[in-house]
Amino acid sequence: MDCFSRESLAIEPKRKFRALNVVDVLNEAVAKRGVPKSIRVDNGPEFAGKLLDQWAYHNGVELDFSRPGKPTA
Repeated sequence: MDCFSRESLAIEPKRKFRALNVVDVLNEAVAKRGVPKSIRVDNGPEFAGKLLDQWAYHNGVELDFSRPGKPTA
């Protein structure tokens, strides 16, 4: 979700969402909308792994991890 416009940029329902699925969805969103400056994520395994970290590094995107128990801070 775009925090400024509150627009949902992608909806991908799955039973198991792995880091590879996250990267695929991000690549599609980047192709349509361009590369974001940062992405706010929680500390789930699909976000905290090396694959997303490598994707963010190669695309110049900052990963902004939420603090446990504080999803909006």
